Amino acid sequence: MPDAARLCHVSPRRIRYWLKGLPSEEIDEAEDRRLWKGELLPIGDKLALGFLDLQEVRFIDAFLRTGVSWRLLRATHTNARGRYGVEHPFCTRRFVTDGRQIMEEISHDAMGVAYEEVLQGQRVFRQVIEPFLRELEFAENDQLVRWWPLGTSRAVVLDPNRHFGQPITSRSGVLTEILYTASKAGQTVQEIADWYDVDPVAVRDAIEFERALVA
Repeated sequence: MPDAARLCHVSPRRIRYWLKGLPSEEIDEAEDRRLWKGELLPIGDKLALGFLDLQEVRFIDAFLRTGVSWRLLRATHTNARGRYGVEHPFCTRRFVTDGRQIMEEISHDAMGVAYEEVLQGQRVFRQVIEPFLRELEFAENDQLVRWWPLGTSRAVVLDPNRHFGQPITSRSGVLTEILYTASKAGQTVQEIADWYDVDPVAVRDAIEFERALVA
């Protein structure tokens, strides 16, 4: 949880609400339920997140920050899970490409809940999604496989198949936190590159990434 909160800039308390369905200032207790089932079982008594959980948190936080209501977001998430047949609908390329419908207005009548397209919602969707597209890499099956937090042209990547999804330099696989710690200890970029056998450009990218996390 602390790692997820650090990487997403979302408090552990809010993440816990979304994964466990606890009441909060954003959720009416009568409507209390979790948004999705997490990938991992708790480790001891600690809530743990998988790679897709991490990305789902990022999407949800981005929509909430844009002004999407919790009620609308939760209904949309539920609708998208059914539409795409996955537990993490915001982590699929289908969500990205078919996302023009993601902002749906809820109306109630005798038949239950209806969903209506909101034109302004399309602008909200683009505003949230476009920055993510520069950072995400999808497989041929439309599943999200890697996160490039500085963009795909930079050397920092989170890959669930490498180092348990921790931020690393893409070629050498050295943890960015290790390189940043060496920099804080006073070593130059070239000294760090020589010591860890990492390209100096990758060292600079790692330092930039880690500094942004604590900014």
